[in-house]
Amino acid sequence: MRSNTQTVTEAATETIRERIERGDYPVGSALPAQRQLSEELDISRAALREALSTLEALGMLTIRAGKGVYVQSAQAVNGQAWRFAEQSSLPDTYQVRYALEGFAARMAALAMTDDVIDALEENMAALRQALAEGDLDTASQLDFAFHMRIIGVAGNGAIEAILRSSSEIMKESQRLPFYRRDLLQLTYQEHRAILDALKARDCEAAGRSIEAHITAAAQRAGVYFPTPPRGEKR
Repeated sequence: MRSNTQTVTEAATETIRERIERGDYPVGSALPAQRQLSEELDISRAALREALSTLEALGMLTIRAGKGVYVQSAQAVNGQAWRFAEQSSLPDTYQVRYALEGFAARMAALAMTDDVIDALEENMAALRQALAEGDLDTASQLDFAFHMRIIGVAGNGAIEAILRSSSEIMKESQRLPFYRRDLLQLTYQEHRAILDALKARDCEAAGRSIEAHITAAAQRAGVYFPTPPRGEKR
């Protein structure tokens, strides 16, 4: 089921992209209404929205709430477009996650239980399958759930409230790195390192692993931000 859905979405993405590249939808013009476009492409509105979101992330479209979808560029641009720029820059978003989630992972290692470890293992198995199938929506949801489960175990209500109140921003920061299709499985590998550290109840390794993961994910999205120097291990 996932593969079929993703195939439909990818086909729609490619069709719209080809129309933009050959000038059927000129730069600056509005795309047809979503209802019209979904009927024309014979896909669901949900699948169309995912295709449009993909093209926005590639910098080819701009989605303006209540106003329509506009062509921004005839070619995919380097880096990723960030649709929450008015609320928080993408580098700032990754830095906040680096700071809060690093601390949360260290605390979670102290409170880790076998039940939580089992749940995280199940999440990772599902993530690996979703990435293998190219199901980016499911993968980003599982990625978000993995991180929020760790934050929940850490027991700091303020951190959890901050990140949950910014859940759409956080999810998008997790989705953007997936557009590097050649590097999809790195998210799974990095989650593996985090979970191994949590299973070992190693606070410092857990914190360092999640910080390394967020830094690497940011770089896959074309974002590089400064991080504090690490002290020597004792």
